[in-house]
Amino acid sequence: MQQKNIVFILRVALGWVFFYAGITKVLNPAWSAEAFLRGAKTFSDFYVSLTNYMPAINFVNKWSLTLLGISLILGIFVRLSSVLGIALMALYYFPVLNFPIANQNYYLVDHHVIFILVLLYFATIKAGRINGMEKDITDSIYKKYPKLKDYLG
Repeated sequence: MQQKNIVFILRVALGWVFFYAGITKVLNPAWSAEAFLRGAKTFSDFYVSLTNYMPAINFVNKWSLTLLGISLILGIFVRLSSVLGIALMALYYFPVLNFPIANQNYYLVDHHVIFILVLLYFATIKAGRINGMEKDITDSIYKKYPKLKDYLG
């Protein structure tokens, strides 16, 4: 298989992981990130302080995952969504890190770190332009606002 096909498959597969994780939270009105935040092992004071804003935290969490997934699946604004996804995955990583053990079964590197590295790769290679809709949708935007190309993809 060509490298572009592999990037496309990886982008869509990771997009599905994020979309499914997000949409299942969106569709479950009882879902909350509060227990996760209260159980933080690293930077626990910071994460517990976020529980003061649970409605906003839950909303942002659910929809960030869902929209990141849609972005990756469709190949739209992949650079921007990848950078935001990196920040989100870093926020998920530190609560489960009990240095040097990450997420009970891993030593320093767990799936959040792998997701960060793949999203970094997508952001740097303009993965949305590889069998994605980014070129079709954004070229007209870039003609009007050329500086956005550096941020959106």
